[in-house]
Amino acid sequence: MSSPLSEPVDKAAAEARACGRLLQKAPRSEILRRYASLLNEQAGNIFAANQLDLEREEDTNLKKRLKFDQSKLDSVLSGIETLAAMPEVLGTVELATKLDTGLVLERVRTPIGVLAIIFEARPDALPQIAALAIKSGNAALLKGGKEAGQTNALLFALLREALGAYAPAFHLFEGREAVEAMLKSKDIDLIIPRGSKELVTYIQKNTQIPVLGHADGICHIYIDDTYENASEEALALVLDAKLTYPAACNSLECLLLDKKLSAAFKLKLCQELVSNQVELRLTPSLYQLLESQSFFQPSLCKRALASDFGYEFGAAILAVEEVDGLDAAITHINTFGSGHTDALLSESPASFERFFQGVDSASVYHNCSTRFADGFRYGFGAEVGISTGRMPPRGPVGVEGLLTYKYRLRGAGHITAPYGKSKQFMHESISIN
Repeated sequence: MSSPLSEPVDKAAAEARACGRLLQKAPRSEILRRYASLLNEQAGNIFAANQLDLEREEDTNLKKRLKFDQSKLDSVLSGIETLAAMPEVLGTVELATKLDTGLVLERVRTPIGVLAIIFEARPDALPQIAALAIKSGNAALLKGGKEAGQTNALLFALLREALGAYAPAFHLFEGREAVEAMLKSKDIDLIIPRGSKELVTYIQKNTQIPVLGHADGICHIYIDDTYENASEEALALVLDAKLTYPAACNSLECLLLDKKLSAAFKLKLCQELVSNQVELRLTPSLYQLLESQSFFQPSLCKRALASDFGYEFGAAILAVEEVDGLDAAITHINTFGSGHTDALLSESPASFERFFQGVDSASVYHNCSTRFADGFRYGFGAEVGISTGRMPPRGPVGVEGLLTYKYRLRGAGHITAPYGKSKQFMHESISIN
């Protein structure tokens, strides 16, 4: 049975595709700057609309994601301005080959087409995603959560104002029925879900449209024995990865400690985590080590369950395990990780090379926090999401990840019949710099 919104969604997608073709030739950087200016001018009204959404919400954790304040606006504005300043990528040639005299093949970057972006709670996702779509020349159907209804409505109205004549390239929907209609639409080229594991998994299982995204963000940090003398740095890295935003998908969920690390190092690290109100899920040897310490708190120091490994807590909770060396750490990460982001803290470049080669994740780090896994921090301006699949795009997805390509072949009356007989292809690479 089709959704009551199937016809409006399909009509919007068709309208978006037609206008999206015009958007490809539009002054997109100017549109982005105009949108940033409108967002800045209307900051007070945006915050007031957001306050209405916050007042209706009772879930404390959801409120944290729902809040749109000056800090989040500044981040959005910075991302849009970065995108506006980026060189043009749409229509650029990424490969050129001379097949024969007068016969040149080019691979040209083009938009994917019509995107369906389904996001929950976080209203700052709307301007970030819309800006990336504009920069890459894509049209988009946006489906926000009802919990952010007032904020999303105003952010979208300002987007349409900035787009002017190109406004029909973007449409905003609400409600579960809109999601069902999008999943079945033949006029949508790519679905990008931004939200809970349940949302992403549901979408992946209920559509034949390609889906870009990830269901879990289970990130690890492994500390080897060479990092013993960098205890202060290790503390700072682990605290940053766990506590700067525990609900983020790039937050640390599992800490792996090498068995060769001293008891003093492990105790100092665990004490610091406990003092910062992080609940530790400890394997038996670590639980026994902590149990006799003065900082031990039963409410924050608990025995780990098997289910604690490979689980995304999304809160100030951390699974902690001891492993016997680098290979054991790699095996643990590939078994329990989600392919998102994993880091090694080590003084050995050779160990990191083995770690990098062995860990099957989209982002693999050496001596830095997992929280760097972010499109803005990567210099993409913003991200439309993070992909943990093996096929590209992978990791934080910015403008480049929203482009596909066409092959353009220019000839002068060339036909295929002579090749392989009287003629041979040149296949000469042409510099595109």
